[in-house]
Amino acid sequence: MPADIKRRKTDEEKFAPTEVKSQTKYKYIPGFGGEKVSECLPGALPAKGNTPQRCPYGLYAELLSGTAFTKPRDSNQRVWYYRIRPAAVHSEIKPCPGFELTEKCTVADPRQRRWSPHPIPTKKHCFISGLVPMAGAGDECSKSGSKVYMYTANKSMDDSAFMNADGDFLIVAQEGELDITTELGRMQVRPGEICVIQRGIRFKVDIVDDAVRGYVCELFDGHFKLPDLGPIGTSGLANPRDFLTPVAWYENVEKEFTIYSKFGGEMFSQVQGHSPFDVVAWHGNYVPYKYDLAMFCAVNSVTYDHLDPSIFTVLTCQSADPGTAAMDFVIFPPRYMVQMDTFRPPYYHKNCMTELMGNICGAYEAKAKGFLPGGMTLHSCMTGHGPDANGFEKASALDTSVPQKPSTTDLAFMFETTYIYKLSKHASVNNMDKDYKECWNKLTSHFDKDKQ
Repeated sequence: MPADIKRRKTDEEKFAPTEVKSQTKYKYIPGFGGEKVSECLPGALPAKGNTPQRCPYGLYAELLSGTAFTKPRDSNQRVWYYRIRPAAVHSEIKPCPGFELTEKCTVADPRQRRWSPHPIPTKKHCFISGLVPMAGAGDECSKSGSKVYMYTANKSMDDSAFMNADGDFLIVAQEGELDITTELGRMQVRPGEICVIQRGIRFKVDIVDDAVRGYVCELFDGHFKLPDLGPIGTSGLANPRDFLTPVAWYENVEKEFTIYSKFGGEMFSQVQGHSPFDVVAWHGNYVPYKYDLAMFCAVNSVTYDHLDPSIFTVLTCQSADPGTAAMDFVIFPPRYMVQMDTFRPPYYHKNCMTELMGNICGAYEAKAKGFLPGGMTLHSCMTGHGPDANGFEKASALDTSVPQKPSTTDLAFMFETTYIYKLSKHASVNNMDKDYKECWNKLTSHFDKDKQ
């Protein structure tokens, strides 16, 4: 494994997205998709079949279905648990109001929007209490749409867990390390890394640093997959071998645990007298995973023109319209820019898609100032956007015969979706840069009909 990244002094440098982080805390199974098996005790997985009359070690067999039984085999997702007690053992499930994450996104706003870094409250709160909706579209009950949150936390979830029946969570760590325990095992997720925890999987988040902050995309449609590579060939972008699934881990603890669940956009809770993390063995392909964004193999033009940002897609979930994403997760990684006679930053754009961006660290190439780590921008369907005035002038005067060396501390990302997002009331009034649009109003006319 490569040497572990060293903590640096500055906020920008301490994330160092281009340095691969060693995996020293937990063990993982490499590879995206495909059948995987893991067991904590030898022989805990049945030697034959999925539901033997008596499971090894007196365990219970339990199936978690991530897709319908009759889904085609190449897209069918499920995992078999072999656990100490089944998930059905718990108290009555009761409504649990008071969580900010249930706020609906109802404010239609076509304007270009930018938010300052989300502040971390001093009041003690865990990951679930710190989920704040920012924008979204669709409906949980129809399994169509998505929702984007900011998260903060300054305490661990301790003797509690969370299960989302409404969708998959894609978590983007921006500040502070997350120690995540799932029913299938444990993951260490650091700034510059992401993880995906699918619908129905119980998990809890423990805090390693004083406080954490980041972004979450909740996907109501289907599940994420790797984008097709087409003429790129067999390698490039996010390579399957670099995705890591935790190995099985369990605890046989008998004490009171509270399980919070999100169902139909509302929160519920239940109590049980044992740990939910009691899966001794499992096998299947419906499993959580993590990915270090420093492993992304970027492709780009080496002659001329700025290519579409879809070449930086890490994960995608397609809508019913082929080629149109319900959600694309796209990054803007450190990379050489070598296009000649080309305006190298992102072009000016009006998009049929919705573009919501976050900044993990450093400066974004189209706007060197204002878009800060921990901040967010939203450019909605058919709303014009692109480089600010300073970025335009700088790029227009750049000597494009010289390759542009990448900064090793810049890493931004985008959630791009076909759905038209509305804002939450929180997002419409908090941390918003109300003068954001002024960065384009400084663009002046350079038109001269006598000069080509």
